[in-house]
Amino acid sequence: MERAAQGADGGGGSNSSSRSSSRATSAGSSPSCSLAGRGISGRSAVAGFGGGGSRSSPGSVAASPSGGDGRRREPALEGVLSKYTNLLQGWQNRYFVLDFEAGLLQYFVNEQSKHQKPRGALSLSGAIVSLSDEAPHMLVVYSANGEMYKLRAADAKEKQLWVTQLRACAKYHMETNSKMMNQVEGQQKNLVHAIESLPGSGPLTALDQDLLLLKATSAATLSCLGECFNLLQQSVHQVGQASHKPVASENILGWPGPKSYSTEQLKNGTFGSLPSASANITWAILPNTAEDEQALQPEPNSDPELVLSEDEKSDTEDKEEAELGVMEDQRSVILHLISQLKLGMDLTKVVLPTFILEKRSLLEMYADFMAHPDLLLAVTAGATPEERVICFVEYYLTAFHEGRKGALAKKPYNPIIGETFHCSWEVPRDRVKPKRTAPHSPPSREHLIADDPAESYKLRFVAEQVSHHPPISCFYCECKEKRLCINTHVWTKSKFMGMSVGVSMIGEGVLRLLEHGEEYVFTLPSAYARSILTIPWVELGGKVSINCAKTGYSATVIFHTKPFYGGKVHRVTAEVKHNPTNTIVCKVHGEWNGTLEFTYNNGETKVVDTTTLPVCPKKIRPLEKQGPMESRNLWREVTRYLRLGDIDAATEQKRRLEDKQRMEERKRENLGTPWQPKYFIQEGDGWVYFNPLWKAH
Repeated sequence: MERAAQGADGGGGSNSSSRSSSRATSAGSSPSCSLAGRGISGRSAVAGFGGGGSRSSPGSVAASPSGGDGRRREPALEGVLSKYTNLLQGWQNRYFVLDFEAGLLQYFVNEQSKHQKPRGALSLSGAIVSLSDEAPHMLVVYSANGEMYKLRAADAKEKQLWVTQLRACAKYHMETNSKMMNQVEGQQKNLVHAIESLPGSGPLTALDQDLLLLKATSAATLSCLGECFNLLQQSVHQVGQASHKPVASENILGWPGPKSYSTEQLKNGTFGSLPSASANITWAILPNTAEDEQALQPEPNSDPELVLSEDEKSDTEDKEEAELGVMEDQRSVILHLISQLKLGMDLTKVVLPTFILEKRSLLEMYADFMAHPDLLLAVTAGATPEERVICFVEYYLTAFHEGRKGALAKKPYNPIIGETFHCSWEVPRDRVKPKRTAPHSPPSREHLIADDPAESYKLRFVAEQVSHHPPISCFYCECKEKRLCINTHVWTKSKFMGMSVGVSMIGEGVLRLLEHGEEYVFTLPSAYARSILTIPWVELGGKVSINCAKTGYSATVIFHTKPFYGGKVHRVTAEVKHNPTNTIVCKVHGEWNGTLEFTYNNGETKVVDTTTLPVCPKKIRPLEKQGPMESRNLWREVTRYLRLGDIDAATEQKRRLEDKQRMEERKRENLGTPWQPKYFIQEGDGWVYFNPLWKAH
C-alpha cells in the first residue's frame, strides 16, 4: 500500500518544540497543497512516493474504507499529536493512528511502538470531533461511550487534516450502523408478526413463555440501540451549541427510532385477568389502612409543629431489601406485561406487580438521601463562596448511595395524594466543619449519634405528595441554628425501555444559606432499573446542574450509564466552575456509590469513600403516634405482608386502597373541589413550603 505523507515542525508538547508528522495513506485524503508547503523528512518522502503510488482523491475516505480486493487497508492517517493527560503531566506527545476500517483512533508512546498494543483507543462510531480555542491548534474527540481526547496538532493545516479525516470516519461508521439498524428493525417486525400469528391453542401458541421472552428481548435490544442513536444525536447538537459552531445537519445521522409492532392484546387463560396496555389503570401503587371508612382528605395548612419531634425515636427499620427471587409465576406476569407495552410508553397508567415493591414510600426514600446531614450543614461553615459550593457538591454526590437499599432494583411505594412523611436528625456540633479541611473518611462505617441534644444541631424534614396526575412530591428540610433550608419539588415520569424502566426526576431543589444570602438551585438525575427479567439493578444517568446566581459559581454533574461493552458502572464526573472568570476550581470523578476523588485547582486532592461515611440515623415517631396519612402508618399492612413474603395478601391490601383512592378522586371531581395540600403551596411551576425559614426569619 503506497502512502502519501506530510510532516511539519511544530510545538507538539506544551513545554517543548517537537517534529510532528501526520501521514495520509491511500485510505484517506490529503489536501493537494499539503506537501508543497510543508517540510517533509527524507524517510517520510520515501514512504509517501516510493513504488510509484499515487494519493487518493479527497472523497475516498467516506466512500470506501477497504480496498476493492477485500484486503485490509493501511491506517488512513497517522502521526504525532499532543494529548492532554492530566493536571500533573499536562500535554504529552503521542503517536496516533487512525484505523478507518475498524473505526478506531489509537495512540502509542512513539512511532517505534505502533506495532505493539496501543496505549489507548477511542471508538469513532458516532463520535463528535470539534475545534477548541482552549489551546493553539486544539481539537477534541468525544466518543459515544463518554471518553474524550484533547489533542493538539503542530499547526492549523495539520489540525484541519485530522479533523477532516476523523469526521469522515465517524460519519461513515454512523451511516453503516444506521443502515444496519433499519435492517434489524425489519427483522424484528417479521419476528413479532410470526409469533403473534400463532394459534391461541395447541403445542405452540403466541403465549408460549419462550416466545414471549424472545419477543420482549428483541424489542428491548431494538429499543436500547435506538436510545444510543438518540443520545448520539443529542451529543452532536450539544457540542455544536457549546462551540458556538452549529454542526452540519448531514452529520446528524440518526435512526428514526423503533416502531412498536406488538400492539395486539394477548388474552388467554390465566392471562386474561391481567391489565392490558389500554386499560385505564394507574401506575401509583396505592397504600391501605385499617380505617377503610376514613376519608383521605387532610386538613390543609395545619400547623407543622403539631408533629412533635419530642416523640421521635431513632429509626430501627431494616435497611437492606431481601430478594424474593424470580419465581416462574412472577416471570409469567412480567413477560405478559412486557409483551403488551410499547417502547417508550409512559408508565403513569400501568400497574406493576406487588412483588417488586420496596418496603418504604418514595417520600421516605427522599429522606434517606439526607443520611449525611453533617455534610449538608458543613456547607454553611465554608469560609468563601468557592468552598461553600464545593462542600455542597460533595454532599450532593454522596447523598445517593444511602438512598438506595442494597443493589436490588425494587420500587418504593408510589405515594398517594395527601400522604406525608416526617423525621429529623440530631447532628453533633463537633462533626460540622468545612469538609475540605476535615479529616479523611473513617476506615469503617459508624453512626453519628448525639449523646447530648444540647450539643447537636436539629435538622427537620417533611415531605408530601401534592398531586396525583402528574405525580408530584415535595419535601422541605431546615436547620434553624445554621439558618439553612432546602425546598424541593419532583415530578417522577416513568418510561418503558424494553428490558429496563427509566424514571425521570423532573423538577428542582433550592438550598438557601440565609447567613450568606446564597441560593443554590439544583436538579436531579434519572434512575434506571436494568435487567428486569433476571436480577434487576439500579443505575443513575443524565446531566444535572447546580447554580448560585449571587456568587457566579456553578457545577455540572454527569451520571454516566454503563456502555454496552465494557466500562464501569455507577460512574460520575463533575466540574465546579466560577463563571465570571471562566475558571474550573474543582473536578470530581469516581462512582456515586463507591469512591470519589476531588481535585482542586491548587493541585490538592481528596478521596471520599461513600461506603465508609458515617451515617446519621433519622428519628421518627412510632406508628402508634403517627397520623393516618403518614407513610409508614398508611403502608403498614402492605409492608407487613411483604416482610412475611405473602404477596397475595400484600396485593389485596394494595387493591383495597386503590379502590378507595379512586372513590375519593371521583368525589372531588363531582363536587368540583380541588385538592388542597397540607404543607405546600403552588407558586408558578413549582411548590413551596407554606412556612419556610426564609419567610419566618
